[in-house]
Amino acid sequence: MPKEKGRNVVASNKKARHDYLIEDTYEAGLVLTGTEVKSLRQGRASLVDGFVDIEQHEAWLHGVHIPEYTQGTWTNHAARRKRKLLLNRAEIDKIERRVAEKGLTVVPLQLYFKDGRAKVEIALAKGKKSWDKRQSLAERQADREKQQALGRHLKGMRD
Repeated sequence: MPKEKGRNVVASNKKARHDYLIEDTYEAGLVLTGTEVKSLRQGRASLVDGFVDIEQHEAWLHGVHIPEYTQGTWTNHAARRKRKLLLNRAEIDKIERRVAEKGLTVVPLQLYFKDGRAKVEIALAKGKKSWDKRQSLAERQADREKQQALGRHLKGMRD
């Protein structure tokens, strides 16, 4: 059987990009059981309530929902258990230091398979205020209108 190549996204956390200002991102491996991997390969996961916590110099992913594998038996996993993240010691220390001094939080952005291995993209993030959210929505809308106007102009249409 040929090895998987590339990046196959299972779940992404769009709400995190809306609610937080992303400062830095990291790619981390996940320690999973067999039924969790099978459930992820079916494309079933939710990152909405997820967050990362550093406990005794180890990174743990909390609140991520990976539903039970439908063909699983008594070996099935708990859907919302905490999962260990595989990061370098230097990365863990850097994340821990920045969270402690700046008051940042660590949120998962994407869960995906990269060359057959389950990975999660985590981000150091700062919470946005409500006016920041409105401002980013207005910027996105202005960019969309600008692109549409440019497209109409290139096609020779009038506004």
